[in-house]
Amino acid sequence: MNDTHSKVWLITGCSSGFGRILAEMALARGDRVIATARKIEPLADLGAGSAGQLLTLALDVTDPASIAAVMAQAEAAFGRVDVLVNNAGFGLVGAVEELQPHEYRPMFETNLFGLIEVTRAALPLMRRHGGARIVNLSSVGGFTGRQGFGLYNASKFAVEGLSEALAEEVAPFGIKVIIVEPGAFRTAFLGRSIAMGNTRLAAYEATSGATRDFSAANDGVQLGDPRKGMAVLMQAILAEQPPLRLPLGRDALARIDAKLAAVSADLAAWRGLAEQTSHGEPGVP
Repeated sequence: MNDTHSKVWLITGCSSGFGRILAEMALARGDRVIATARKIEPLADLGAGSAGQLLTLALDVTDPASIAAVMAQAEAAFGRVDVLVNNAGFGLVGAVEELQPHEYRPMFETNLFGLIEVTRAALPLMRRHGGARIVNLSSVGGFTGRQGFGLYNASKFAVEGLSEALAEEVAPFGIKVIIVEPGAFRTAFLGRSIAMGNTRLAAYEATSGATRDFSAANDGVQLGDPRKGMAVLMQAILAEQPPLRLPLGRDALARIDAKLAAVSADLAAWRGLAEQTSHGEPGVP
Protein backbone atom coordinates (compact mmCIF):
# COMPACT_ATOMS: atom_id res chain seq x y z
CA MET A 1 0.00 0.00 0.00
CA ASN A 2 1.39 3.41 -0.93
CA ASP A 3 2.56 4.89 2.37
CA THR A 4 3.40 8.39 1.12
CA HIS A 5 -0.12 9.85 1.15
CA SER A 6 -2.57 10.41 3.96
CA LYS A 7 -5.08 7.58 4.19
CA VAL A 8 -8.77 7.75 5.06
CA TRP A 9 -9.82 5.10 7.57
CA LEU A 10 -13.32 4.03 8.50
CA ILE A 11 -13.29 1.92 11.66
CA THR A 12 -16.28 0.34 13.38
CA GLY A 13 -16.33 -0.47 17.08
CA CYS A 14 -13.99 2.34 18.18
CA SER A 15 -15.27 2.81 21.72
CA SER A 16 -12.50 0.63 23.17
CA GLY A 17 -10.03 -2.16 22.49
CA PHE A 18 -8.63 -2.88 19.06
CA GLY A 19 -10.80 -0.32 17.26
CA ARG A 20 -9.82 2.58 19.46
CA ILE A 21 -6.13 1.66 19.44
CA LEU A 22 -6.07 1.39 15.67
CA ALA A 23 -7.81 4.77 15.35
CA GLU A 24 -5.19 6.35 17.62
CA MET A 25 -2.36 4.82 15.59
CA ALA A 26 -3.83 6.02 12.30
CA LEU A 27 -4.24 9.55 13.67
CA ALA A 28 -0.66 9.50 14.95
CA ARG A 29 0.48 8.74 11.39
CA GLY A 30 -1.28 11.86 10.18
CA ASP A 31 -4.08 9.90 8.51
CA ARG A 32 -7.73 10.87 8.57
CA VAL A 33 -10.09 8.68 10.54
CA ILE A 34 -13.84 8.16 10.61
CA ALA A 35 -14.21 6.56 14.03
CA THR A 36 -17.57 4.99 14.71
CA ALA A 37 -19.27 3.32 17.64
CA ARG A 38 -22.81 2.43 18.58
CA LYS A 39 -22.70 5.16 21.23
CA ILE A 40 -20.64 8.22 20.41
CA GLU A 41 -19.92 9.38 23.98
CA PRO A 42 -16.86 7.11 24.51
CA LEU A 43 -15.27 8.75 21.46
CA ALA A 44 -15.31 12.25 22.99
CA ASP A 45 -11.66 12.13 24.08
CA LEU A 46 -10.34 10.39 20.98
CA GLY A 47 -7.87 12.28 18.83
CA ALA A 48 -7.13 15.30 21.01
CA GLY A 49 -5.14 17.71 18.87
CA SER A 50 -6.20 16.03 15.64
CA ALA A 51 -8.43 18.77 14.29
CA GLY A 52 -9.39 18.14 10.69
CA GLN A 53 -8.22 14.54 10.85
CA LEU A 54 -11.02 12.98 12.85
CA LEU A 55 -14.72 12.48 12.29
CA THR A 56 -16.57 10.65 15.08
CA LEU A 57 -19.96 9.22 14.21
CA ALA A 58 -22.57 7.02 15.84
CA LEU A 59 -23.05 3.83 13.86
CA ASP A 60 -25.34 0.89 14.46
CA VAL A 61 -24.06 -1.72 12.00
CA THR A 62 -27.40 -3.53 12.18
CA ASP A 63 -29.33 -0.46 10.96
CA PRO A 64 -29.21 0.22 7.18
CA ALA A 65 -30.21 3.86 7.65
CA SER A 66 -27.37 4.39 10.14
CA ILE A 67 -24.88 2.83 7.72
CA ALA A 68 -26.11 4.97 4.83
CA ALA A 69 -25.85 8.14 6.92
CA VAL A 70 -22.26 7.36 7.94
CA MET A 71 -21.20 6.67 4.36
CA ALA A 72 -22.78 9.91 3.17
CA GLN A 73 -20.92 11.88 5.85
CA ALA A 74 -17.68 10.05 5.08
CA GLU A 75 -17.94 10.94 1.41
CA ALA A 76 -18.83 14.55 2.17
CA ALA A 77 -15.93 14.94 4.60
CA PHE A 78 -13.12 13.06 2.87
CA GLY A 79 -14.37 11.85 -0.51
CA ARG A 80 -13.15 8.29 -0.19
CA VAL A 81 -12.28 5.37 2.10
CA ASP A 82 -8.83 3.77 1.84
CA VAL A 83 -8.99 1.42 4.81
CA LEU A 84 -12.18 -0.14 6.11
CA VAL A 85 -11.84 -1.92 9.45
CA ASN A 86 -14.82 -4.06 10.40
CA ASN A 87 -14.19 -4.37 14.12
CA ALA A 88 -17.67 -4.18 15.68
CA GLY A 89 -18.75 -7.45 17.22
CA PHE A 90 -19.24 -9.43 20.41
CA GLY A 91 -18.96 -12.95 21.76
CA LEU A 92 -21.46 -15.44 23.11
CA VAL A 93 -20.78 -18.46 25.32
CA GLY A 94 -23.00 -21.50 25.62
CA ALA A 95 -23.45 -24.95 24.17
CA VAL A 96 -25.31 -25.14 20.86
CA GLU A 97 -28.22 -26.87 22.61
CA GLU A 98 -28.29 -24.29 25.41
CA LEU A 99 -28.45 -21.12 23.35
CA GLN A 100 -31.76 -19.70 22.16
CA PRO A 101 -32.47 -17.83 18.89
CA HIS A 102 -33.08 -14.55 20.74
CA GLU A 103 -29.56 -14.89 22.14
CA TYR A 104 -27.58 -15.84 19.03
CA ARG A 105 -29.42 -14.01 16.25
CA PRO A 106 -28.39 -10.53 17.47
CA MET A 107 -24.77 -11.72 17.46
CA PHE A 108 -25.06 -12.82 13.84
CA GLU A 109 -26.71 -9.49 12.97
CA THR A 110 -23.65 -7.65 14.30
CA ASN A 111 -20.74 -10.02 13.65
CA LEU A 112 -21.77 -11.12 10.16
CA PHE A 113 -24.68 -9.26 8.59
CA GLY A 114 -23.58 -5.88 9.92
CA LEU A 115 -20.10 -6.47 8.53
CA ILE A 116 -21.58 -7.40 5.17
CA GLU A 117 -23.74 -4.30 4.96
CA VAL A 118 -20.98 -1.91 6.04
CA THR A 119 -18.66 -3.44 3.46
CA ARG A 120 -21.25 -3.25 0.68
CA ALA A 121 -21.91 0.40 1.49
CA ALA A 122 -18.21 1.31 1.64
CA LEU A 123 -17.10 -0.41 -1.55
CA PRO A 124 -18.26 2.37 -3.93
CA LEU A 125 -16.00 4.75 -1.97
CA MET A 126 -13.10 2.30 -2.20
CA ARG A 127 -13.25 0.97 -5.77
CA ARG A 128 -12.82 4.35 -7.43
CA HIS A 129 -9.33 4.96 -6.03
CA GLY A 130 -7.75 1.49 -5.90
CA GLY A 131 -5.12 0.23 -3.50
CA ALA A 132 -7.57 0.07 -0.61
CA ARG A 133 -7.73 -2.41 2.27
CA ILE A 134 -10.69 -4.19 3.87
CA VAL A 135 -9.76 -5.49 7.31
CA ASN A 136 -12.19 -7.96 8.85
CA LEU A 137 -11.69 -8.73 12.51
CA SER A 138 -12.33 -12.41 12.90
CA SER A 139 -10.75 -14.51 15.66
CA VAL A 140 -8.73 -17.66 16.06
CA GLY A 141 -12.26 -18.91 16.70
CA GLY A 142 -12.99 -18.17 13.05
CA PHE A 143 -10.48 -20.84 12.05
CA THR A 144 -10.99 -23.48 14.72
CA GLY A 145 -14.02 -24.21 16.89
CA ARG A 146 -14.09 -24.69 20.63
CA GLN A 147 -16.67 -26.06 23.05
CA GLY A 148 -18.99 -23.39 24.37
CA PHE A 149 -18.19 -21.02 21.52
CA GLY A 150 -20.02 -22.89 18.74
CA LEU A 151 -22.42 -20.14 17.69
CA TYR A 152 -19.72 -17.47 17.99
CA ASN A 153 -17.42 -19.72 15.96
CA ALA A 154 -20.15 -20.02 13.32
CA SER A 155 -20.41 -16.23 12.98
CA LYS A 156 -16.65 -15.89 12.55
CA PHE A 157 -16.27 -18.91 10.23
CA ALA A 158 -18.85 -17.17 8.03
CA VAL A 159 -16.81 -13.96 8.08
CA GLU A 160 -13.75 -15.89 6.92
CA GLY A 161 -15.55 -17.62 4.05
CA LEU A 162 -17.06 -14.31 2.98
CA SER A 163 -13.64 -12.65 3.16
CA GLU A 164 -11.99 -15.29 0.98
CA ALA A 165 -14.61 -14.81 -1.74
CA LEU A 166 -14.56 -11.02 -1.37
CA ALA A 167 -10.78 -10.99 -1.77
CA GLU A 168 -11.15 -12.57 -5.20
CA GLU A 169 -13.99 -10.24 -6.21
CA VAL A 170 -12.20 -6.99 -5.33
CA ALA A 171 -8.71 -7.98 -6.48
CA PRO A 172 -9.24 -6.41 -9.95
CA PHE A 173 -9.72 -3.04 -8.21
CA GLY A 174 -6.43 -3.33 -6.33
CA ILE A 175 -8.27 -3.87 -3.04
CA LYS A 176 -6.75 -6.33 -0.56
CA VAL A 177 -8.69 -8.14 2.17
CA ILE A 178 -7.10 -9.06 5.50
CA ILE A 179 -8.70 -11.52 7.91
CA VAL A 180 -7.41 -10.85 11.43
CA GLU A 181 -7.40 -13.84 13.80
CA PRO A 182 -6.48 -12.69 17.31
CA GLY A 183 -6.00 -15.07 20.17
CA ALA A 184 -6.55 -13.94 23.76
CA PHE A 185 -5.78 -10.23 24.14
CA ARG A 186 -6.39 -8.04 27.16
CA THR A 187 -9.40 -6.20 25.76
CA ALA A 188 -13.02 -6.12 26.94
CA PHE A 189 -13.84 -9.25 24.93
CA LEU A 190 -14.21 -11.48 28.00
CA GLY A 191 -15.89 -8.66 29.91
CA ARG A 192 -18.56 -6.36 28.55
CA SER A 193 -18.07 -7.61 24.98
CA ILE A 194 -19.21 -11.15 25.69
CA ALA A 195 -22.61 -12.55 26.63
CA MET A 196 -23.32 -15.72 28.56
CA GLY A 197 -26.27 -17.85 27.51
CA ASN A 198 -29.10 -17.79 30.04
CA THR A 199 -29.56 -21.57 30.01
CA ARG A 200 -26.92 -23.72 31.68
CA LEU A 201 -27.57 -27.46 31.34
CA ALA A 202 -25.89 -29.90 33.72
CA ALA A 203 -25.24 -32.25 30.79
CA TYR A 204 -22.75 -29.74 29.35
CA GLU A 205 -21.05 -28.72 32.58
CA ALA A 206 -17.77 -30.41 31.64
CA THR A 207 -17.64 -28.77 28.19
CA SER A 208 -19.41 -25.44 27.67
CA GLY A 209 -19.69 -25.01 31.43
CA ALA A 210 -15.92 -25.19 31.71
CA THR A 211 -15.63 -22.58 28.95
CA ARG A 212 -17.97 -20.24 30.82
CA ASP A 213 -15.86 -20.54 33.96
CA PHE A 214 -12.60 -20.14 32.04
CA SER A 215 -13.88 -17.00 30.30
CA ALA A 216 -14.93 -15.38 33.56
CA ALA A 217 -11.65 -16.27 35.29
CA ASN A 218 -9.43 -14.95 32.49
CA ASP A 219 -11.01 -11.54 31.92
CA GLY A 220 -8.25 -8.97 32.35
CA VAL A 221 -5.37 -11.44 32.61
CA GLN A 222 -4.99 -12.44 28.95
CA LEU A 223 -1.37 -12.51 27.76
CA GLY A 224 -1.92 -10.57 24.54
CA ASP A 225 -1.03 -6.86 24.51
CA PRO A 226 -3.60 -5.09 22.30
CA ARG A 227 -1.20 -2.30 21.29
CA LYS A 228 1.44 -4.76 20.17
CA GLY A 229 -1.19 -6.70 18.25
CA MET A 230 -2.44 -3.59 16.48
CA ALA A 231 1.14 -2.54 15.67
CA VAL A 232 1.53 -5.83 13.78
CA LEU A 233 -1.80 -5.27 12.04
CA MET A 234 -0.76 -1.75 11.03
CA GLN A 235 2.33 -3.18 9.34
CA ALA A 236 0.18 -5.69 7.48
CA ILE A 237 -2.28 -3.04 6.33
CA LEU A 238 0.50 -0.84 4.96
CA ALA A 239 2.36 -3.71 3.27
CA GLU A 240 2.29 -3.92 -0.52
CA GLN A 241 1.33 -7.60 -0.29
CA PRO A 242 -0.56 -8.11 2.96
CA PRO A 243 -1.53 -11.61 4.09
CA LEU A 244 -5.06 -12.84 3.54
CA ARG A 245 -4.95 -14.22 7.09
CA LEU A 246 -3.12 -12.61 10.00
CA PRO A 247 -3.13 -14.67 13.22
CA LEU A 248 -2.10 -12.64 16.26
CA GLY A 249 -0.56 -14.20 19.36
CA ARG A 250 1.26 -17.41 20.17
CA ASP A 251 -1.96 -19.04 21.34
CA ALA A 252 -3.66 -18.30 18.02
CA LEU A 253 -0.70 -19.66 16.08
CA ALA A 254 -0.63 -22.84 18.19
CA ARG A 255 -4.34 -23.51 17.70
CA ILE A 256 -4.12 -22.90 13.97
CA ASP A 257 -1.08 -25.19 13.68
CA ALA A 258 -2.99 -27.91 15.54
CA LYS A 259 -6.03 -27.52 13.27
CA LEU A 260 -3.91 -27.69 10.12
CA ALA A 261 -2.20 -30.84 11.41
CA ALA A 262 -5.56 -32.46 12.20
CA VAL A 263 -6.97 -31.61 8.77
CA SER A 264 -3.83 -32.94 7.07
CA ALA A 265 -4.12 -36.18 9.05
CA ASP A 266 -7.76 -36.64 7.98
CA LEU A 267 -6.85 -35.99 4.35
CA ALA A 268 -4.04 -38.51 4.46
CA ALA A 269 -6.19 -41.17 6.13
CA TRP A 270 -9.22 -40.82 3.85
CA ARG A 271 -7.80 -39.56 0.55
CA GLY A 272 -7.82 -43.00 -1.09
CA LEU A 273 -11.55 -43.46 -0.50
CA ALA A 274 -12.49 -39.81 -1.04
CA GLU A 275 -10.99 -39.90 -4.55
CA GLN A 276 -13.22 -42.80 -5.64
CA THR A 277 -16.25 -40.65 -6.47
CA SER A 278 -15.98 -39.79 -10.19
CA HIS A 279 -18.24 -41.04 -12.99
CA GLY A 280 -16.64 -43.79 -15.06
CA GLU A 281 -14.38 -45.02 -12.28
CA PRO A 282 -14.79 -47.95 -9.89
CA GLY A 283 -16.54 -46.80 -6.73
CA VAL A 284 -16.23 -47.89 -3.13
CA PRO A 285 -17.14 -51.60 -2.88
